[in-house]
Amino acid sequence: MNTLFLLLSVQALMGAFDNLWHHELQARLPQRASARHELALHAAREAIYGIVFIGLGWFEWRGAFAAVLAGLLAAEVVITLADFLEEDRTRALPPFERLLHTLLTISYGAFIALIAPLLWGWSQQPSALVLTPHGAQAWVSWLFTLYGIGVLAWSVRNALAVRRLGRVQPAPAATPQPSHRIEPAVLVTGATGFIGSTLVASLRRDGRRVIALSRDLRQARAGFGPGVWVVDSLEAIPSETRIDAVVHLAGARVLGMPWTAARRRELLASRVDGTTALLGLMRRLQQAPRVLVSASAVGFYGASPEGSFEPLDEASPARPGQFQSDLCAAIEHEARRAEALGVRVVRMRFGVVLGRGDGAYPMLALAARFGLGAVLGSGRQAAPWIHLDDAVGMVRFAMDRDDIDGALNAVAPETLPQAAFATAMAASFGRRVHLRMPAAPMRALAGEMATLLLDGQNAVSRRALAAGYRFRFAGVRAALEDLAAQDAGASTGSARTGIFRSP
Repeated sequence: MNTLFLLLSVQALMGAFDNLWHHELQARLPQRASARHELALHAAREAIYGIVFIGLGWFEWRGAFAAVLAGLLAAEVVITLADFLEEDRTRALPPFERLLHTLLTISYGAFIALIAPLLWGWSQQPSALVLTPHGAQAWVSWLFTLYGIGVLAWSVRNALAVRRLGRVQPAPAATPQPSHRIEPAVLVTGATGFIGSTLVASLRRDGRRVIALSRDLRQARAGFGPGVWVVDSLEAIPSETRIDAVVHLAGARVLGMPWTAARRRELLASRVDGTTALLGLMRRLQQAPRVLVSASAVGFYGASPEGSFEPLDEASPARPGQFQSDLCAAIEHEARRAEALGVRVVRMRFGVVLGRGDGAYPMLALAARFGLGAVLGSGRQAAPWIHLDDAVGMVRFAMDRDDIDGALNAVAPETLPQAAFATAMAASFGRRVHLRMPAAPMRALAGEMATLLLDGQNAVSRRALAAGYRFRFAGVRAALEDLAAQDAGASTGSARTGIFRSP
């Protein structure tokens, strides 16, 4: 049994990594309506693994029960094959995920080969589930109980996501890939991302024609449906295409891996090179777009001195020498080159975008629910934020208002110190903040990237308010209560835009 349990442990660890890294963080399957069938298969397979882990950890499956266990193991094979077909239909797997799936398949095949003789022997005995803890190695039984509980919890999580995604109302259908001489389109890069997917849904509900740039055609087409023209290259857009507005949201996540030299080059290239490509498209089009809304961040203002709450409006300078500031300045410099083509350019500096589907909120909310919310460092650093509804609303406001150009801070009017923000987050779930994370170990582990968490910027939305944008969620408490209280399925895939008023 030792070899058998070793194989199962390898299977459990590889499967957990695949779920967390590929399905949750990379593909974000629980937030994608097009992944509903894949998630259903995952939930069923994980339920089987949960039964197998706990069942083999504590029992011998004798007689008819051996046949039941064999049936579960066979069902896992069928589900995995169906999952392979579903993945090929809906998304393009990165090479490492394909490699990991191959290793999981080989490992499972070895497990089946080892357990088959054991099942045959059990099947020859009278039918019974015989409690058989592993004697001196009883810790093995408890270890596999933990495996089982973990994978069953993941099964429930995926099943709930399937149920929630089943209530998503798709955007109204439109004529797919029509003549390029009809209504001008909105081109959205990063269209399958957190803000991008919500923006596309909002535009489609209002009958706008949308072109979505995505590296994964299958995922994007399955998610958006036939009403959105999906391309994986700007070269696929003919020069006679009429594009009214471009919203540039694409780019690698800034918060994640440490900012090594290679990571810095990747972050810079993922944004600047994309903007350069958009400029090439604009030059090639017979008629240049009216407006470019390019995503930047409040990191443009750099890290403020500890505890500083100096208001930073759109006229405040960058802080050269700090990577987050240099990165945003490079992005904005490249975007401004479109002005030479007669394009109105809005450089939108986002704070932390709070929404259920992705971004910072899900992890913060999970910690708060379990009473694990924490004050980071001194807790006095400013924590600029914006609700997803207002992030999308402000993008559309910037698109539609011809009198807005240049920098625009996309932050809510109320900015709190991080400690107060953490307290408000915990309070939205009826909890309190009891933990504190010292700054020194965070800086030692994350290096300069820790400035994103420990050194804030009190960015203010002066231009948006002056231009007449009315925030749906101007205060932290209302925003967090909305995110915590509403049924998770009610707003998945929806975007409520901000309310406009005349300046």
